[in-house]
Amino acid sequence: MRIKFKKGFQKKFLQEVLLKINCPSLRELRKRGFEVSYSSLKNYFTERRNLSLELFEQLLEVSGLNKKDFDYEVLDDNFGQIKGGKKSRR
Repeated sequence: MRIKFKKGFQKKFLQEVLLKINCPSLRELRKRGFEVSYSSLKNYFTERRNLSLELFEQLLEVSGLNKKDFDYEVLDDNFGQIKGGKKSRR
């Protein structure tokens, strides 16, 4: 499942997490035990990709932030996928 923030708020969320845990950069966040590649973290930060629910909950737990303070939407696993079989034989 994915978490979708309003435009600009995913970056603010990640910045708040970095401030709360005294982490200077995304590269340092990866070194603190999160099993996410640096390129994925950059994509989350620039809002090219939506955060996964598991990573979102881990970041909330580590930083001590409350999830009620953020306006987000939980998306299904199949969000953005195309249904198969659109072209059929006639």
